[in-house]
Amino acid sequence: MENYDIVIVGAGASGVFMAYELTKLDNNARVLMLDRGAPLEKRICPVKLGKTKVCVKCDPCHIMNGYGGAGTLSDGKYNLTTQFGGELHQYIGVEKAMELMEYVDEVLCSMGGEDARLYSTASTDLKTECLKYDLHLLEARVRHLGTDRNVRILGKIYDYIRDRVDMKFYTVVDSIDRNGDGSFVVTTSDGDQFRAEDVVLATGRSGSAWMERICDRFQVPQKKNRVDIGVRVELPAEIFRHITDEVYESKIVYQTEKYNDLVRTFCMNPYGEVVSENTNGIVTVNGHSYADPSLLSENTNFALLVSNKFTEPFRDSNEYGQAIASLSNMLGGGVLMQRFGDLVKGRRSSERRMEKCFTRPTLAATPGDLSLVMPKRQMDDIIEMIYALDKIAPGTANEDTLLYGIEVKFYNSRVEVDDRLMTKIPNLYALGDGSGVTHSLSQASASGVYVARLLAEKYSRS
Repeated sequence: MENYDIVIVGAGASGVFMAYELTKLDNNARVLMLDRGAPLEKRICPVKLGKTKVCVKCDPCHIMNGYGGAGTLSDGKYNLTTQFGGELHQYIGVEKAMELMEYVDEVLCSMGGEDARLYSTASTDLKTECLKYDLHLLEARVRHLGTDRNVRILGKIYDYIRDRVDMKFYTVVDSIDRNGDGSFVVTTSDGDQFRAEDVVLATGRSGSAWMERICDRFQVPQKKNRVDIGVRVELPAEIFRHITDEVYESKIVYQTEKYNDLVRTFCMNPYGEVVSENTNGIVTVNGHSYADPSLLSENTNFALLVSNKFTEPFRDSNEYGQAIASLSNMLGGGVLMQRFGDLVKGRRSSERRMEKCFTRPTLAATPGDLSLVMPKRQMDDIIEMIYALDKIAPGTANEDTLLYGIEVKFYNSRVEVDDRLMTKIPNLYALGDGSGVTHSLSQASASGVYVARLLAEKYSRS
């Protein structure tokens, strides 16, 4: 059995920034970081390589798992705000949360992100225009790195920490047990064991089921979170250019007239591409964009999501989202795609109709009928939102606007932690998106820095 002071389970945003800060600060902690996915240089999706047009459900998924987590191959957007992206500020305070996110931004810039533009959504004109149509623009500053630059930055962070932090990939943590002296034994599926004084659970979105199992093992209370269900919209970039050129990532919230449900835009990718990803064996849809001009497409894509919360007797919101996404997989063999004009006319988008479509899809998806998959209430919400967006971005409701489904944002159950992000079990921490406390790259990274500073004091050389 190998001995460490700190074992970090998960090499996503929170784990990587925790390792970075522990490397930077003066301390003598022996640190190990484990992840079930691949190292950075081997995180290559077969779809990206052109080996296949559809997701082949790699296990683990290279988009979702591995060094850097799900954020590595994302479009690299860091939103500096407490208005959305998690509730870290509820635990450590708004001022501290913003300070840590600013620090994360400084680190990213120092590692190669200094040329990435920092956008601001605090645009009076755009906010005013949105309010005319009962649309609400949330405020944030957005650093857009792009997938390509994001990967390079994470590579530099890896080079910075690799001599200080031991890292093991393709490693599944099977169990965590507590010794009588308060230390922990972390056991992998290969039978390897590591003893640690402190264990940090930082498994990200894809580790939701694992996190729940570990918390149940230690009887750590958890609260079920919501699940967001919707579609990814793709349309010619010109339609949203006046918005994306100014603010890049526009978080717009709308309350529908029919049901009073909240619908929001999410993860806007100007000149980007639609991608598929494998979450626990279910193929869902997402979007990426790049910094390199040669990699830009002619389209912009973004998600439209409807939040769903449930009361007794049903409690598992993620199971609900997985069930809906699985219908899309059943009918389309993966992701379904439909023209907006076909949807509102109640007809399936066929191969023949897609041949006449002026919007060229960036993802090879199966033409079909999303109304056979999406529940009527959520579909009505999305259609109403598209017509509302058409008022500030004319052309959104065009016949050839493409809708891909299903997009699902799973939220991990919120783990009960204190103001140190420690569970009721001493020296057992839960942070990042895996804890349900954060839902964004900025806040997840900030949570890693926060706990790293606490533990660096504990293991200070002085």
